Amino acid sequence: MGLYSDELVEGIAGSPRIWIHAVSVGEVSAAMAVIESLFLLMPDCAVILSTTTEHGQAFAKDKLGSRGVCIYAPVDFVISVRKALAALEPDVLVCLETEIWPNWLLEAKRMGIKTVLVNGRISVRSIKGYLKIRPLIKATLKHISVFSMICQADAKRIEMMGAPPARIEINGNAKYDLLLQNTDTSVQTKMERLFCLKGGQPVFVAGSTRSSEEEIVLDVYEKIIRSVPETLLIIAPRHVQRAHQISTMVKDRGFSCQFRTDLNSNGLRTASIVIIDTIGDLQAVYSVASVVFCGGSLVPLGGQNVLEAAAWSKPVLYGPSMEDFLDAKELLDNTGGGIQVKDGRDLAEKAVYYLTNPDAADRIGVLAKKAVMSNHGAAGKHADVIYRLLNPD
Repeated sequence: MGLYSDELVEGIAGSPRIWIHAVSVGEVSAAMAVIESLFLLMPDCAVILSTTTEHGQAFAKDKLGSRGVCIYAPVDFVISVRKALAALEPDVLVCLETEIWPNWLLEAKRMGIKTVLVNGRISVRSIKGYLKIRPLIKATLKHISVFSMICQADAKRIEMMGAPPARIEINGNAKYDLLLQNTDTSVQTKMERLFCLKGGQPVFVAGSTRSSEEEIVLDVYEKIIRSVPETLLIIAPRHVQRAHQISTMVKDRGFSCQFRTDLNSNGLRTASIVIIDTIGDLQAVYSVASVVFCGGSLVPLGGQNVLEAAAWSKPVLYGPSMEDFLDAKELLDNTGGGIQVKDGRDLAEKAVYYLTNPDAADRIGVLAKKAVMSNHGAAGKHADVIYRLLNPD
């Protein structure tokens, strides 16, 4: 990779020309939030959106459509990068989140192309690796014009890696700007029909669960149904290919279960547990939850995005491991909308409490949504960084 067809290059219309690199679906979501703000600031700008994965490329084409050009990114070799930059001639190269590629940045600098890290984040786990090669990273970071980071902790870590403090800004998480747009009541109505929910039936959703967490969730569910026997459990594993493995686990525990895709085919839920075996449905599923547990957090895997459920005003429970989503946890902590649990026993106690005290669940759900709203506008701030870089006067 590194060369693009004449037809593609000639199809890039508008000025300034902005190349935004986002690896896959998650980064593309953040990129699109920033792009929407860029179009407001610079209606005539040309957007080039690159990805490295097939899913990311398909998602980018679907979201950007004819408003820009979607490409696969060149590999980080000097020749490939040099040819790509020479062919596309961007005025600015925008890297999303953790995309710090030495040859990209070096060649862009050599060619007089401005560079910026947007929606920047450096996790607790990754900082250790970066610091082991700090001289190399510091030499790479000097080529970046501005570091537009998500939160204070990310800003501190990028500074530890060698980024000049004067170039660092804190502007929130652009990805979360999209959450409130996806909370339409029609989505909730559709999910209620899909899961055959009637009369305010309580629902416990365990989202983005990892291996070993499902056993904990089933232990919790056994305790829940002693107090609230009509509760529906929905398990959405982080990796859908594990759905059949979880189904076996559920049946071994004596529960009935169905897959999300079963409901598509026969339209009738009869089981007490539903396993989500589809991609991209989780935020919609959260719409019908009474209480949510966000996975990847009772095991040392850094957690998952707790704000997807918070956007629906749901009580969100999560474990002690939230290293990869500290910004989201901090937003919840600031409003009092977060509910951290120590272990499975604590999760069961709190889940039962909120399922049996709907007024308390509603109150903390309001605080959770307030956390999402407090971040609103982050995409615009990141876009403004790019605008200022292109328009220094």
